[in-house]
Amino acid sequence: MSESPFQTEPNPRDEAPQFVLPLVVRREKSAPPARTDALETAARAVLVMLGDERSVGDGPWAQVMRDWQDARIRKVVRRARGAEWLRAAELPGITVTGKSAEVRVFPPVPLDGWPKELAKLQVSGTDLDDPEPPAGVEPGMVVLWMSPDVEMSAGKAMAQAGHGAQLAWWELSDDERAAWREAGFPLAVRTADRQRWRELTAAGLPLVRDAGFTEIAPGSCTVVADHPALRAR
Repeated sequence: MSESPFQTEPNPRDEAPQFVLPLVVRREKSAPPARTDALETAARAVLVMLGDERSVGDGPWAQVMRDWQDARIRKVVRRARGAEWLRAAELPGITVTGKSAEVRVFPPVPLDGWPKELAKLQVSGTDLDDPEPPAGVEPGMVVLWMSPDVEMSAGKAMAQAGHGAQLAWWELSDDERAAWREAGFPLAVRTADRQRWRELTAAGLPLVRDAGFTEIAPGSCTVVADHPALRAR
């Protein structure tokens, strides 16, 4: 897939039926997840969905996954707690857990065809904080670098991290994908300083340019996916 699904110019992807990948983050009042952990868990949830056997070949989710990837790669993050979360968890999907975050990802749905259990969940206002600064990144770790210049809600940032992870997945060989999957999709999400961001955006690595459907201006560069296998090429 050589064409970016995030570019803002008119594109054949716009003529295809449009789908969205739903993600739901669990946000209990008494114990909200840390922001960075939520971003990392959302990115891994997208990768788990892409790599799941039900999403490929003749799997039950394969056709809708293909339809979704043939159009704009939209992702929407909603939040749930208590009974809302339990109802969402009963729908077909995959729950991915982090240190403090739980994110459930579902097969893509038409833009106007959300299941009622998900349609009623809130999108806006998904704001999370980090109780302490994220730890440093180990050498060789896959890092999804967020732009220092674009402010986003936690929900929007979770979707952008998922975009970055997906672009990296597309660029990898089958063997590289398998190795990443077998390791449990380790990755980190961090915000780059401005000097590093300039270097990253010039390095030829997968770069998300948002289509501007929500929150931020069309064409905004939001994430660079820095996977060691892509740097070695």
